[in-house]
Amino acid sequence: MVKYGLDYTRCRWILPLLLGIGVIFGIIALAGRGWLESQTLPYVHQASLWESCRKAFEGGEWRCESLMGYAWGRAAAATYLVGFILLVICFALAIIAFAIDTLRFNFIRGIGGLLFVAAVFSIMGLVIYPVKFSSEIEMTGINMFSWAYGFGWTTAIMEICLGFFFCCLPNYEDQILGNVKPTYFYSSP
Repeated sequence: MVKYGLDYTRCRWILPLLLGIGVIFGIIALAGRGWLESQTLPYVHQASLWESCRKAFEGGEWRCESLMGYAWGRAAAATYLVGFILLVICFALAIIAFAIDTLRFNFIRGIGGLLFVAAVFSIMGLVIYPVKFSSEIEMTGINMFSWAYGFGWTTAIMEICLGFFFCCLPNYEDQILGNVKPTYFYSSP
């Protein structure tokens, strides 16, 4: 990407595309019911960021309890949701930044800083949830933090990595804009 510059049409939209994938993963984590699931038969427990559901026995009815009744449930949901909203804002700003013909590199560095803030909020929610859930909710059998929780961590890791990339991109401003004279290592005899 640096070799051809950001004007190279196929490379210009890689960063906003990766942010868009992070937004999709965040939506899956927010809406998914697989934050915690029973690992073995009988499957009697399933939880999301918003509620915890359990069955008395296999084939019975699911009884769900909202986690918003707990202070830690509201804190985990709020911090993860704030991180997700900041990620969506960064996605919109990246679309704007890369749609403009003349890149504003300080603007891009600001998006990177905002991504780090989003990662901090997301990680706070992802840490509060399992610590308090396992200590305050009675769990029977063997349970595991599952696929939707994994999507939440993937979103947080993407926020950190893209934050580094957005912050470091302005350091290569001359190479990206093509202002550097090429160096040739060939010498004539």
